[in-house]
Amino acid sequence: MQLFTVDSFTNIPFKGNPAAVCVLEKPLTEAAYIDIAQEMNLSETAFVYEENGQYQLRWFTPTLEIDLCGHATLATAKILFEKFNVTKDVLEFHTRSGVLTVKKRGHQLEMDFPIGKTQPENSDDALLEAFLGEKPITVNSDKDWCLVEVSQSDLIRHLKPQFELLKKHSKKKFIITAKSSEKEYDFVSRMFAPDFGIDEDPVTGSAHCYLANYWSEKLSKNTLIGYQASKRGGVVICEVINNDRVLLIGDCVIMAELLVAWDK
Repeated sequence: MQLFTVDSFTNIPFKGNPAAVCVLEKPLTEAAYIDIAQEMNLSETAFVYEENGQYQLRWFTPTLEIDLCGHATLATAKILFEKFNVTKDVLEFHTRSGVLTVKKRGHQLEMDFPIGKTQPENSDDALLEAFLGEKPITVNSDKDWCLVEVSQSDLIRHLKPQFELLKKHSKKKFIITAKSSEKEYDFVSRMFAPDFGIDEDPVTGSAHCYLANYWSEKLSKNTLIGYQASKRGGVVICEVINNDRVLLIGDCVIMAELLVAWDK
């Protein structure tokens, strides 16, 4: 196997969202995936291998496997294109969320992902109000996801999260968002998932599947630029192409190639 670290959704080292990418010759045991993800200790580690001419891709946090991860998919494509010199125009990954494609788009990479759709919830949510320090404008949800719009982007940037409050909530993954006060972005967000071992994710591709749909409808725009206002920060360009798919576009920086001296 070969291991890499990549900063996704940025063109500047030490920004964006770091992911580990593990390129395998064959699948591992379930315990081995978790062991390696814990050793890498990043929000997600991607594992990719080729089987019958198809790329199989899985994502793990340090504690469990997840269904979808944007920044680690972007990182995997970056490694295959630049370190393994894959000449295909489009990479197809077979995942728990179906077939996902990534292709070069100038100096950036473009991912074709399923769009995220939420349903309105009651905005009278005492836990979220305590977490935010104000009543949310809207609360929307889908499965474990909770998308919350607040009054201004400065609240998001300066929010000091109390993760114990979120752990008491029935939802497990929280996107806090607002219309951007800066002209270069359409919306600003942050994402928290303490129950998944990720207090705050720096830049979250899967969250932008929901954000793109939400803000596209609200702003009547199909192409949007989102800024995730974590400490590291990152930019995600979103293009809603139909009712079911969204393109997520971003840069990557390869940070390290690791020498593996152990056998799994």
